Amino acid sequence: MASRILVGTRKGTFIVEKQNGQWKPRLSGHAGGSVNYVARDPYTGKLWALLGFGHWGAKLSVSSDEGATWTDNSSQIKYPEGARYIGQDMYEDASSDFGVGWKIVTRAATVQKLWIIGFGPGAVYVGTIPGGLFVSRDGGASFELNRPLWNHESRGGDLFSGEGKGETKWFGTPASEGGEFAPGIHSIVVDPRDPKRVLVAVSTAGVIETTDGGETWAPRNKGMLLEHTPEPDAEWGHDTHYIEQCEGDPEHVWQQNHVGIYYSNDGAKSWRKVSRPEQGVHFGFPITADAKNGRTAWVVPGKSDQERIAVGGALFVARTTDGGETWQEMRRGLPQEQAYDVVYRHALANKEGSVAFGSTTGNLYVSDDGGESWTAVANNLPPIYSVKFA
Repeated sequence: MASRILVGTRKGTFIVEKQNGQWKPRLSGHAGGSVNYVARDPYTGKLWALLGFGHWGAKLSVSSDEGATWTDNSSQIKYPEGARYIGQDMYEDASSDFGVGWKIVTRAATVQKLWIIGFGPGAVYVGTIPGGLFVSRDGGASFELNRPLWNHESRGGDLFSGEGKGETKWFGTPASEGGEFAPGIHSIVVDPRDPKRVLVAVSTAGVIETTDGGETWAPRNKGMLLEHTPEPDAEWGHDTHYIEQCEGDPEHVWQQNHVGIYYSNDGAKSWRKVSRPEQGVHFGFPITADAKNGRTAWVVPGKSDQERIAVGGALFVARTTDGGETWQEMRRGLPQEQAYDVVYRHALANKEGSVAFGSTTGNLYVSDDGGESWTAVANNLPPIYSVKFA
């Protein structure tokens, strides 16, 4: 059974530990600072925190003593000189079916947000807004932008050496700390069988795969539909909210998407929608896959895109154990009246039979029986951005 949880919040990093049968939270570091994501590198044991300061921008912080102390990493994430991307400015347009139009703009790239960190043997990956994947192969001493993905034809090609194709199929997310509507990499999945195979997911583009260590990238969006657009079968433009694979059986990959829940049992080569809207199991942000059984996953549903609150004012977790054929609603121990918790994409996790999630209202819930029953282990934390078992 897991006994340690790392929690990133709007006002600091917290560590929640199980002592004498009780989960106890404590502030670990970055008091008052916005912490987008906290995770442990399973290969080195280091803790990494992705910070976002309104005044000073994004920063990498690291701890080598289990969170007792934190220091700024010796190397910070920076876009190389000349890095640009094609963005889209939205404006009101009464003639459009959606009431808005888009203006293409080429912008110089600066780090707007450090959003996700992932690990492989000898590699540390950081996903950012505006859509750059940075890689370190020296333990974090230096980070380099992955140019094949940054210069991908779906983004308009190589803008270091010219103006490229002048169009992009990557759209934006409102999640940037700078307020710019730019794309962001929020999911990084390294195949434990072959570290050269990596999946990333982008809001808003979809799922992208490399099988050669980042030299080339290809979309993996077959079976996904853009139901709210005039081109539902388009290859790009999918609003994937988060993906996670089964560590013990990586052919099983789960996805919470803007338009529902998807499941793949062929390593993301194809996807099948497994939402159950009649149960309220459809819209949301986070998803977590069991480490051993690829057909088991958990989600925390929200009501809808327009109403990002708990369904019916009652908080519940949904679990499937049969690849999304059926879903169980698990509510024991969770508030069933006047609950307005929203759970962000990185704030749900599981390990060794324990499941935990945190909400924007500062509530942290833990289950030690696979989600059957829940305990609120903290109610007054800052808004919670990430939850990971250590």
